[in-house]
Amino acid sequence: MSMSDNGGRRCGGLGCHGGGRRGFGRGLGRGFGGDGEMMRGRILAQGDLRLIALALIAEQPRHGYDIIKVLEEKTAGVYAPSPGVVYPTLTFLEDLGYLSSQQEGTKKLYVLTEEGRGHFADNRAIAEAVLSRLAALGERALRQRSDDQAESRDELGSGLPALLRAALLNLQQVAAQQLARNPEAEAELVAILARTATELRKA
Repeated sequence: MSMSDNGGRRCGGLGCHGGGRRGFGRGLGRGFGGDGEMMRGRILAQGDLRLIALALIAEQPRHGYDIIKVLEEKTAGVYAPSPGVVYPTLTFLEDLGYLSSQQEGTKKLYVLTEEGRGHFADNRAIAEAVLSRLAALGERALRQRSDDQAESRDELGSGLPALLRAALLNLQQVAAQQLARNPEAEAELVAILARTATELRKA
């Protein structure tokens, strides 16, 4: 299923990836040209999802949905490939002989074949580099959210005395915790805050 072209790159049904530093750089450059390129939406280069799928299935047998969730968690929600992309990719890899599957109810559980393990071994460095970049993207997203929350806290009650700002921050945190535990409590929380605002107007 795989062969080498004249440039020494490893080729096969997943496309060509460079062997050595030159090919390695080209393989990542299309999808990971820099932070700006990722923020514009070019998360993966062509063929990267196929290698990522092999890498994740090499860890343990997986359903297609597992792959979507792992990537969503790894990138802190920034990137989650759609089922319309993931499942055809898995079918393609199975057609190439890199995966086999068994039916589990309405789902398919995918495992690497011997040929798939060999192809993944040939391209492990590229797959791991792409996964590392996705993890870094997730870490940046988490830091940005943390910075945004800190900025929001700084703006909350700006100009008010320190104790009152602390009380407002505590109120915000408690409301967020309650909402996280029970999303259906939003209406009740709004009613409580409205009553509190009414009492403050009377004070």
